Amino acid sequence: MNFNYRNPYSSTRLPVFARNVVSTSHPLAAQAGLRMLQKGGNAVDAAIAAAATITLTEPVSNGLGSDAFAILWDGKELHGLNASGCAPQGWTPDYFHRKYGTDLKTPPKRGIDTVTVPGAVSAWAALSERFGKLPFADLLEPAIEIAERGYLLPVVVQQKWAAATPELQSQLGFAQSFLPWGRAPKVGELFKFPAAARALRLIAQTRGEAYYRGEIAQALEKFATEAGGVLKASDLAAYRPEWVQPLAKNYRGYTLHEIPPNGQGIAAQIALGILNYFDLASLPVDGVDTQHLQIEAMKLAFADVYRYVAEPSAMELTPAQMLDDAYLASRAKLIDPKRARDFKAGNPVRGGTIYLSAADENGMMISFIQSNFMGFGSGCVEPTFGISLQNRGHGFNTDPRGHNRANLVAPGKRPIHTIIPAFLTKDGQPVMSFGVMGGNMQPQGHLQTLVRMLDYGQNPQAACDAPRWRYNAGFDINVEASMNRAAIEGLAARGHRMEVINDSYQDFGAGQFIWRAGDPRVEGYVAASDPRRDGLAAGF
Repeated sequence: MNFNYRNPYSSTRLPVFARNVVSTSHPLAAQAGLRMLQKGGNAVDAAIAAAATITLTEPVSNGLGSDAFAILWDGKELHGLNASGCAPQGWTPDYFHRKYGTDLKTPPKRGIDTVTVPGAVSAWAALSERFGKLPFADLLEPAIEIAERGYLLPVVVQQKWAAATPELQSQLGFAQSFLPWGRAPKVGELFKFPAAARALRLIAQTRGEAYYRGEIAQALEKFATEAGGVLKASDLAAYRPEWVQPLAKNYRGYTLHEIPPNGQGIAAQIALGILNYFDLASLPVDGVDTQHLQIEAMKLAFADVYRYVAEPSAMELTPAQMLDDAYLASRAKLIDPKRARDFKAGNPVRGGTIYLSAADENGMMISFIQSNFMGFGSGCVEPTFGISLQNRGHGFNTDPRGHNRANLVAPGKRPIHTIIPAFLTKDGQPVMSFGVMGGNMQPQGHLQTLVRMLDYGQNPQAACDAPRWRYNAGFDINVEASMNRAAIEGLAARGHRMEVINDSYQDFGAGQFIWRAGDPRVEGYVAASDPRRDGLAAGF
């Protein structure tokens, strides 16, 4: 790909060119990864070190109670890892209805009854065991140091910390862990997290065993009981991450790979599959025509995802049916190029998140995503070990008559998941590890940045910087205030109901991109980090 390196958008970032690269949403996490590469480790070692560090430096998005997914190019082939957690054995629709009322459609948004078994630590251990070079304990050294010595709070993280405090300060353990002066820390204040350091040391010493089958697991059960939940140490002991084969979908001669359901990555593949039937490159890159077509394709994709995607064993369709070319061609015909529509699910049957990426000069590349969901997640924090717990259980249905019955809560089942790492190949060879964080913005970010790179030749940093839209529901979309006025007015004229948003963090996600420029030992990589976060792409 011959990128255009003229960036037409206002940005504080430039592309980074290097043979070894780590790109994350916080500089200290990127530097933790570089330390492992300079120590003789590989891209997987770097990603684990960065992931552990960012649980501390960006707790508004993830923590030691997160879930995670990864797609890895090991030098020869792709591997996928699903480390999303399962429902406690005590979770049934009846459990929630007895506790919260029979009208409840989903588990609560916050609190202990949103917490599934956290999978992130298991992802670190599994990746290290199978692909890492350095001792596992070495990978957690930067995170332990930061937890004990502290770090100065950056601007974007502080803003989100303060914004989340009113809603979460009453949740068990939150104030004790994250409001050290009875309030959120201010920009430039030193935040230490000694409880998390204790957990990280135990995780390092036991390769994660203490978390799932030891002292931390026992502490989590005790905490859950005190909070009125039913998460047990036995739920953690039974948990294992799952190695999976990434899904593949072709677009403009490249292949986009996503983790299969229970994740929503297939939404990006469906939308791009639909856009294969439109000549976007003939349209102005920031004009209303291309934006409208992308929005409509995304709406069609979400209509199917929200109807069909769940734990794979519970789905009534296969991903292959949802990605079938003939089916996507039929969906493309539903798009009116001049008018917004409200789409329903088709019938394909015939018959708060962090993202990081790392790559090394030996050709290993990893796309890794880790999240508590909805910012700080459940808001519950086990205080002995500083385990900030996710709220992924909110993604389940509790109504057997609900729209997506396959996603009905059940013991040991995984909910539909929003976090999705992505990977791009061409002719079976690696091209880019990338991702965009932010709830249902993630597949929308994959779509918009890939279109900019593959249809319009924009370099990764420019594609990252460009203004974005976000589809919500029906005819409702959000657009960034930096989008050109003619496009905004044109979308409104076609029937899109828009809110123009100034807070890019809240609505439009943030990406990290590492594009392979050629032989990693010679040309290396081109990396980008989204200006919507405090992040950094760094390399050597």
